[in-house]
Amino acid sequence: MHKLCFGTAGIPLSTEPYNTINGIARVRELALDSMELEFVRNINVSAELAPQVKKLAEEKGVVLSCHASYFINLCSKEKEKRDASAKRIIDAAERAYECGAFSVCFHAGFYQNRPKEEVYKIIRSELEKIVESLKQQSIKLWIRPETTGKPTQFGTLEEIISLSQELELIMPCIDFSHMHAREAGKLNSYNEFCNILEKVEKALGKKALHEMHIHVSGIAYSEKGERHHLNLKDSDFKYKELMKALREFGCRGVVISESPNIEEDALLMKKAYESL
Repeated sequence: MHKLCFGTAGIPLSTEPYNTINGIARVRELALDSMELEFVRNINVSAELAPQVKKLAEEKGVVLSCHASYFINLCSKEKEKRDASAKRIIDAAERAYECGAFSVCFHAGFYQNRPKEEVYKIIRSELEKIVESLKQQSIKLWIRPETTGKPTQFGTLEEIISLSQELELIMPCIDFSHMHAREAGKLNSYNEFCNILEKVEKALGKKALHEMHIHVSGIAYSEKGERHHLNLKDSDFKYKELMKALREFGCRGVVISESPNIEEDALLMKKAYESL
């Protein structure tokens, strides 16, 4: 990707009438340049509409990404749930690809009091099958397990990087706010953000920094990790220091605002980034 783009997790709240096509146009009106398709409860873009979404996004210069279903646990103890989770990721990836999205992210699963190494192997195996299914259909976009906000969830940076090293089409979705919450308030300074980006670059190369899928929001947390999202100005998250680190490392890709006021914080981050 040629630059770092800023956008919203879903259709901007100020969109009228509120639908995907108008949302893409609204993103451009706001002087943003990215939008994440939120397939989190269902795939809300039809096969018939997908080509129109792709065409308009290309015309408007809006980069699309996608968030797959919330109802995913690739390491469930029940095979039926693992299979259903994999299908939800594949279905989201298929439709996102038809829409012209470059990347689809998801929360991979839960440890459920099992050894982390065991859970890793299960998730790796499931992702390998997902990637093979998409390759057979000649669908090529990044499949991105996301860094997660609670210690009970699979999704440390190290786990996601390892999967990205071992499997084709896998890259991290880095949610900096989740990482901050997971560590109960750590990972919230310029030096710590730089350290995260250094780890990604060392393990996955410059390409990973030039195709990033990033989530940011304000976030409330406890010693048990993430509680809920907040607007940036109502939180302790040091987004300006993150913008500085992203600029320093020449990052490209998308920064998606997941704050409750999605477009306001997307614009806040873009302004901070462009002021550097």
